[in-house]
Amino acid sequence: MSEKILLDPSDIRVLRILQRDASLSIAEIAREAGMSQTPCWRRIKKLKETGVIRHIVAVVDREAVGLSFVAYSFVKLTVPSRENMETFDKLIQRWPEVVICERITGAVDYLLKVVADDIKHYDDFLRLKLLDNTLVSDVQSRIVVHTVKDTAALPLREN
Repeated sequence: MSEKILLDPSDIRVLRILQRDASLSIAEIAREAGMSQTPCWRRIKKLKETGVIRHIVAVVDREAVGLSFVAYSFVKLTVPSRENMETFDKLIQRWPEVVICERITGAVDYLLKVVADDIKHYDDFLRLKLLDNTLVSDVQSRIVVHTVKDTAALPLREN
Protein backbone atom coordinates (compact mmCIF):
# COMPACT_ATOMS: atom_id res chain seq x y z
CA MET A 1 0.00 0.00 0.00
CA SER A 2 1.25 3.50 -0.81
CA GLU A 3 2.06 6.00 1.89
CA LYS A 4 -0.57 8.74 2.14
CA ILE A 5 0.76 12.09 0.97
CA LEU A 6 -0.58 15.19 2.67
CA LEU A 7 -2.12 17.56 0.15
CA ASP A 8 -2.90 21.19 0.82
CA PRO A 9 -5.90 23.03 -0.67
CA SER A 10 -3.79 24.33 -3.60
CA ASP A 11 -2.73 20.77 -4.45
CA ILE A 12 -6.38 19.71 -4.42
CA ARG A 13 -7.38 22.61 -6.70
CA VAL A 14 -4.62 21.74 -9.19
CA LEU A 15 -5.52 18.04 -9.14
CA ARG A 16 -9.22 18.76 -9.71
CA ILE A 17 -8.34 20.92 -12.72
CA LEU A 18 -5.98 18.27 -14.14
CA GLN A 19 -8.56 15.51 -13.63
CA ARG A 20 -11.03 17.54 -15.64
CA ASP A 21 -8.60 18.56 -18.43
CA ALA A 22 -4.89 17.71 -18.28
CA SER A 23 -4.32 19.31 -21.69
CA LEU A 24 -4.55 22.82 -20.23
CA SER A 25 -1.38 24.89 -20.24
CA ILE A 26 0.42 25.70 -16.99
CA ALA A 27 -0.79 29.30 -17.41
CA GLU A 28 -4.43 28.16 -17.66
CA ILE A 29 -4.11 25.78 -14.70
CA ALA A 30 -2.39 28.46 -12.61
CA ARG A 31 -5.03 31.07 -13.45
CA GLU A 32 -7.89 28.71 -12.60
CA ALA A 33 -6.17 27.55 -9.38
CA GLY A 34 -5.51 31.15 -8.31
CA MET A 35 -1.71 31.05 -8.35
CA SER A 36 1.18 32.15 -10.53
CA GLN A 37 2.73 29.91 -13.17
CA THR A 38 6.05 28.99 -11.55
CA PRO A 39 4.59 27.76 -8.23
CA CYS A 40 1.90 25.91 -10.19
CA TRP A 41 4.53 24.20 -12.37
CA ARG A 42 6.58 23.27 -9.25
CA ARG A 43 3.47 21.89 -7.56
CA ILE A 44 2.60 19.70 -10.57
CA LYS A 45 6.22 18.53 -10.81
CA LYS A 46 6.18 17.57 -7.10
CA LEU A 47 2.83 15.76 -7.49
CA LYS A 48 4.39 13.73 -10.32
CA GLU A 49 7.62 13.01 -8.43
CA THR A 50 5.76 11.82 -5.32
CA GLY A 51 3.51 9.54 -7.37
CA VAL A 52 0.27 11.42 -6.67
CA ILE A 53 0.01 11.95 -10.44
CA ARG A 54 0.82 8.56 -11.96
CA HIS A 55 0.14 9.29 -15.63
CA ILE A 56 -1.23 11.98 -17.87
CA VAL A 57 -3.20 10.32 -20.65
CA ALA A 58 -5.86 10.95 -23.27
CA VAL A 59 -9.24 9.43 -22.47
CA VAL A 60 -10.43 7.77 -25.67
CA ASP A 61 -14.13 7.33 -26.39
CA ARG A 62 -14.31 3.53 -26.69
CA GLU A 63 -17.41 3.55 -28.91
CA ALA A 64 -15.80 6.05 -31.30
CA VAL A 65 -13.03 3.51 -31.92
CA GLY A 66 -15.39 0.56 -32.33
CA LEU A 67 -15.20 -0.92 -28.83
CA SER A 68 -18.91 -1.04 -28.06
CA PHE A 69 -18.99 -4.10 -25.80
CA VAL A 70 -18.24 -4.07 -22.06
CA ALA A 71 -18.54 -6.94 -19.62
CA TYR A 72 -17.53 -7.53 -16.03
CA SER A 73 -16.09 -10.97 -15.45
CA PHE A 74 -15.96 -12.54 -12.01
CA VAL A 75 -13.06 -15.00 -12.05
CA LYS A 76 -12.48 -17.85 -9.62
CA LEU A 77 -9.09 -19.53 -9.58
CA THR A 78 -8.79 -23.29 -9.24
CA VAL A 79 -6.48 -22.81 -6.25
CA PRO A 80 -6.19 -19.23 -4.98
CA SER A 81 -2.62 -19.60 -3.73
CA ARG A 82 -0.10 -16.77 -3.66
CA GLU A 83 1.82 -18.34 -6.55
CA ASN A 84 -1.32 -18.74 -8.70
CA MET A 85 -2.43 -15.19 -7.96
CA GLU A 86 0.98 -13.80 -8.92
CA THR A 87 0.95 -15.86 -12.13
CA PHE A 88 -2.60 -14.71 -12.97
CA ASP A 89 -1.67 -11.09 -12.21
CA LYS A 90 1.18 -11.29 -14.76
CA LEU A 91 -1.05 -13.00 -17.32
CA ILE A 92 -3.69 -10.26 -17.06
CA GLN A 93 -1.05 -7.64 -17.95
CA ARG A 94 -0.71 -9.23 -21.42
CA TRP A 95 -4.43 -9.07 -22.27
CA PRO A 96 -5.36 -5.64 -23.69
CA GLU A 97 -9.10 -6.45 -23.46
CA VAL A 98 -8.83 -6.26 -19.66
CA VAL A 99 -8.87 -2.57 -18.76
CA ILE A 100 -9.38 -3.06 -15.01
CA CYS A 101 -8.44 -6.03 -12.86
CA GLU A 102 -9.20 -6.08 -9.15
CA ARG A 103 -8.38 -8.88 -6.72
CA ILE A 104 -11.44 -9.07 -4.47
CA THR A 105 -12.78 -10.90 -1.45
CA GLY A 106 -15.72 -13.27 -1.37
CA ALA A 107 -16.81 -16.18 -3.54
CA VAL A 108 -14.59 -15.16 -6.48
CA ASP A 109 -10.99 -14.01 -6.65
CA TYR A 110 -10.95 -11.33 -9.36
CA LEU A 111 -13.21 -8.78 -10.98
CA LEU A 112 -12.26 -7.84 -14.55
CA LYS A 113 -13.63 -5.06 -16.72
CA VAL A 114 -13.32 -6.33 -20.28
CA VAL A 115 -13.76 -4.12 -23.36
CA ALA A 116 -14.23 -5.68 -26.80
CA ASP A 117 -15.55 -4.93 -30.28
CA ASP A 118 -18.66 -7.02 -29.77
CA ILE A 119 -20.01 -10.11 -28.02
CA LYS A 120 -18.22 -12.44 -30.47
CA HIS A 121 -14.85 -10.92 -29.58
CA TYR A 122 -15.72 -11.18 -25.87
CA ASP A 123 -16.63 -14.84 -26.39
CA ASP A 124 -13.25 -15.39 -28.08
CA PHE A 125 -11.50 -13.71 -25.13
CA LEU A 126 -13.51 -15.80 -22.67
CA ARG A 127 -12.92 -19.16 -24.39
CA LEU A 128 -9.40 -18.71 -25.76
CA LYS A 129 -7.79 -16.76 -22.95
CA LEU A 130 -9.66 -16.92 -19.65
CA LEU A 131 -11.23 -20.37 -19.71
CA ASP A 132 -8.35 -21.93 -21.65
CA ASN A 133 -6.11 -21.23 -18.67
CA THR A 134 -5.69 -23.99 -16.05
CA LEU A 135 -5.51 -21.37 -13.28
CA VAL A 136 -9.18 -20.46 -13.85
CA SER A 137 -11.95 -22.71 -12.56
CA ASP A 138 -14.98 -20.48 -13.20
CA VAL A 139 -15.99 -17.22 -14.86
CA GLN A 140 -19.30 -15.43 -14.43
CA SER A 141 -19.99 -12.53 -16.79
CA ARG A 142 -22.22 -9.51 -16.46
CA ILE A 143 -22.80 -7.64 -19.71
CA VAL A 144 -23.13 -3.85 -19.56
CA VAL A 145 -26.26 -2.63 -21.36
CA HIS A 146 -25.78 1.08 -20.61
CA THR A 147 -23.06 3.11 -18.92
CA VAL A 148 -24.52 5.75 -16.62
CA LYS A 149 -21.24 7.26 -15.38
CA ASP A 150 -17.66 6.73 -16.51
CA THR A 151 -14.96 8.88 -14.97
CA ALA A 152 -11.37 8.51 -13.88
CA ALA A 153 -11.66 11.58 -11.62
CA LEU A 154 -11.26 10.82 -7.92
CA PRO A 155 -13.53 12.53 -5.35
CA LEU A 156 -10.81 14.72 -3.84
CA ARG A 157 -11.70 16.56 -0.62
CA GLU A 158 -9.87 19.32 1.16
CA ASN A 159 -8.89 18.26 4.69
